[in-house]
Amino acid sequence: YPLRSPFSTNIHPNARWQQNGIIVAGGNRQGNGFNQLSDPCGLYVDDDQTIYVAEWSNHRIVEWKRGATSGQVIAGGNGQGSGDHQLDNPYDVIIDKERDSLIICDT
Repeated sequence: YPLRSPFSTNIHPNARWQQNGIIVAGGNRQGNGFNQLSDPCGLYVDDDQTIYVAEWSNHRIVEWKRGATSGQVIAGGNGQGSGDHQLDNPYDVIIDKERDSLIICDT
Protein backbone atom coordinates (compact mmCIF):
# COMPACT_ATOMS: atom_id res chain seq x y z
CA TYR A 1 0.00 0.00 0.00
CA PRO A 2 1.48 3.36 -0.95
CA LEU A 3 1.63 6.09 1.69
CA ARG A 4 -0.80 8.98 1.10
CA SER A 5 -0.37 12.61 2.10
CA PRO A 6 -3.31 14.99 2.61
CA PHE A 7 -2.58 16.40 -0.85
CA SER A 8 -2.68 13.05 -2.73
CA THR A 9 1.03 12.56 -3.32
CA ASN A 10 1.86 8.89 -3.77
CA ILE A 11 5.07 7.73 -2.09
CA HIS A 12 6.00 4.08 -2.48
CA PRO A 13 6.73 2.38 0.86
CA ASN A 14 10.16 1.26 -0.41
CA ALA A 15 11.13 4.67 -1.81
CA ARG A 16 14.75 5.69 -1.28
CA TRP A 17 15.75 9.33 -1.06
CA GLN A 18 18.97 10.95 -2.22
CA GLN A 19 20.96 12.79 0.42
CA ASN A 20 20.99 16.06 -1.56
CA GLY A 21 18.26 17.47 -3.76
CA ILE A 22 17.88 20.17 -6.38
CA ILE A 23 15.24 22.87 -6.69
CA VAL A 24 13.01 22.22 -9.70
CA ALA A 25 10.30 24.88 -9.18
CA GLY A 26 10.33 28.14 -7.26
CA GLY A 27 13.36 28.69 -5.05
CA ASN A 28 13.25 32.49 -5.28
CA ARG A 29 11.46 33.29 -2.02
CA GLN A 30 7.71 33.40 -1.62
CA GLY A 31 5.95 35.63 -4.12
CA ASN A 32 3.74 35.92 -7.18
CA GLY A 33 6.42 36.21 -9.87
CA PHE A 34 6.76 33.57 -12.57
CA ASN A 35 9.92 32.28 -10.86
CA GLN A 36 8.25 32.18 -7.42
CA LEU A 37 5.64 30.12 -5.59
CA SER A 38 3.32 31.04 -2.73
CA ASP A 39 1.84 28.30 -0.56
CA PRO A 40 2.20 25.49 -3.10
CA CYS A 41 -0.12 22.62 -2.16
CA GLY A 42 -0.83 20.16 -4.95
CA LEU A 43 1.89 18.83 -7.20
CA TYR A 44 1.61 16.69 -10.33
CA VAL A 45 4.45 15.43 -12.53
CA ASP A 46 3.55 14.12 -16.00
CA ASP A 47 5.38 11.66 -18.26
CA ASP A 48 7.42 14.51 -19.81
CA GLN A 49 8.61 15.51 -16.31
CA THR A 50 6.61 18.73 -16.49
CA ILE A 51 5.61 19.81 -12.99
CA TYR A 52 2.19 21.31 -12.29
CA VAL A 53 1.78 23.21 -9.02
CA ALA A 54 -1.47 24.32 -7.37
CA GLU A 55 -0.70 27.57 -5.55
CA TRP A 56 -3.12 28.28 -2.72
CA SER A 57 -2.24 31.95 -2.11
CA ASN A 58 -1.67 32.99 -5.73
CA HIS A 59 -4.94 31.35 -6.86
CA ARG A 60 -3.30 29.78 -9.88
CA ILE A 61 -1.92 26.61 -11.46
CA VAL A 62 1.64 26.95 -12.73
CA GLU A 63 3.36 24.64 -15.21
CA TRP A 64 7.14 24.18 -14.92
CA LYS A 65 8.77 22.47 -17.90
CA ARG A 66 11.86 20.39 -17.21
CA GLY A 67 14.90 22.65 -16.87
CA ALA A 68 12.85 25.88 -16.89
CA THR A 69 13.87 28.81 -14.70
CA SER A 70 10.31 30.12 -14.47
CA GLY A 71 6.81 28.73 -14.69
CA GLN A 72 3.84 29.54 -16.89
CA VAL A 73 0.36 30.18 -15.49
CA ILE A 74 -2.05 27.74 -17.13
CA ALA A 75 -5.15 28.35 -14.98
CA GLY A 76 -6.27 31.19 -12.72
CA GLY A 77 -3.82 33.94 -11.86
CA ASN A 78 -6.54 36.59 -12.18
CA GLY A 79 -7.14 37.16 -8.49
CA GLN A 80 -9.27 35.13 -6.11
CA GLY A 81 -12.83 34.51 -7.22
CA SER A 82 -15.46 32.27 -8.73
CA GLY A 83 -15.36 33.56 -12.31
CA ASP A 84 -14.53 31.27 -15.23
CA HIS A 85 -11.06 32.86 -15.37
CA GLN A 86 -10.38 32.68 -11.61
CA LEU A 87 -9.53 30.16 -8.90
CA ASP A 88 -10.25 30.31 -5.17
CA ASN A 89 -7.46 28.66 -3.16
CA PRO A 90 -6.69 25.68 -5.41
CA TYR A 91 -5.05 22.85 -3.50
CA ASP A 92 -4.58 20.04 -5.99
CA VAL A 93 -4.18 19.46 -9.72
CA ILE A 94 -3.93 16.46 -12.02
CA ILE A 95 -3.66 16.08 -15.78
CA ASP A 96 -5.78 13.65 -17.79
CA LYS A 97 -3.79 13.35 -21.03
CA GLU A 98 -6.31 10.97 -22.64
CA ARG A 99 -9.01 13.62 -22.39
CA ASP A 100 -6.60 16.58 -22.69
CA SER A 101 -7.99 17.88 -19.39
CA LEU A 102 -6.66 19.81 -16.44
CA ILE A 103 -8.51 18.76 -13.26
CA ILE A 104 -8.32 21.25 -10.38
CA CYS A 105 -9.55 20.85 -6.81
CA ASP A 106 -10.63 24.33 -5.77
CA THR A 107 -12.63 25.70 -2.81
